[in-house]
Amino acid sequence: MSRSLKRLLVAGGAGFIGSSFVRHLRRSRPGVEITVLDKLTYAGNLANLRDVEGSDGYRFVHGDICDVGVVDKLAAEADAIVNFAAETHVDRSLMDPYAFIDTDVRGTAVLCEAARKHEHEVFLLISTDEVYGEVLDGRSAETDGFRPRSPYSASKAAGEHIASAYAESFGLPLLVTRGSNTYGPYQYPEKLIPVLITNAIDGMPLPLYKDGTAVRDFLFVEDHCRAIEHVLVEAPVGTVYNVGTGAETTGLQVAEAVLDIMGKPRSLIEFVADRPGHDYRYALDTSRITALGWEPRVTFAEGLESTVRWYQQNEDWWRALKSGEYWDYYRRNYRPLVS
Repeated sequence: MSRSLKRLLVAGGAGFIGSSFVRHLRRSRPGVEITVLDKLTYAGNLANLRDVEGSDGYRFVHGDICDVGVVDKLAAEADAIVNFAAETHVDRSLMDPYAFIDTDVRGTAVLCEAARKHEHEVFLLISTDEVYGEVLDGRSAETDGFRPRSPYSASKAAGEHIASAYAESFGLPLLVTRGSNTYGPYQYPEKLIPVLITNAIDGMPLPLYKDGTAVRDFLFVEDHCRAIEHVLVEAPVGTVYNVGTGAETTGLQVAEAVLDIMGKPRSLIEFVADRPGHDYRYALDTSRITALGWEPRVTFAEGLESTVRWYQQNEDWWRALKSGEYWDYYRRNYRPLVS
């Protein structure tokens, strides 16, 4: 099967993965009309969409997915919704859980209702591998239960349950992707890899929780966007797909690789106090999406080097973000390690 979508509403399209998806889709499917709806919170940035501003078939709307009136109006003009809009940072969810519940749960419900009301062809919810919780052994399959351990992962799991309930109760044509830790250009510099890169550029310590042994599957953003597009167009309604590379890398290995690429001393690595409920390993079974015809193209070594070079060459983009509120958050979050 293959869908021929014409009018797409992309919620959260000014964020990191959302804006990357919009830029990707403008290249791969220039005939698709795209409306981006974004609240422009601290992590939403119109500079992320500068490359597509003014192009035919693209428009931006400043608004909140929790605003029923705004969402309903835009949904009436689309035939499908892709929802990237979410509060996504575990560390911030420990400081302000309500913000995550509002956006990730209620906002998802508002979008589901709009997609149901206007009989959309498909509703694609972008979720996360973190809904599975910590995986000590083996790999998480799409049929595994949820065991979230942070307000962020719990809010994403709840949003999935809302969407699934709409699919069962109202026939919502639902698709879900659960992506692993995504990185690349334009990522807000509070997440691990841009924190390490931008701190290294400035000769600042690179903070790692506890001993840096937490394991993640790092997925280059362009590969992630190709997977989302492939699911959106090719996947049968009602299916869920894990998206990852299958590789496992510790935070310490990432920090060492960043410093090696930049020719900086590893003595810049600094271990800080662990965060509550820290999941020390995620791992995905990706056999379902590879059977659908997608696989990653960018190795972690290739993706990390290109990401480091991008941050080195685009200091104006990230320096504007690392100010004021950012440093208030940073000082609250990264506390000295007490033995």
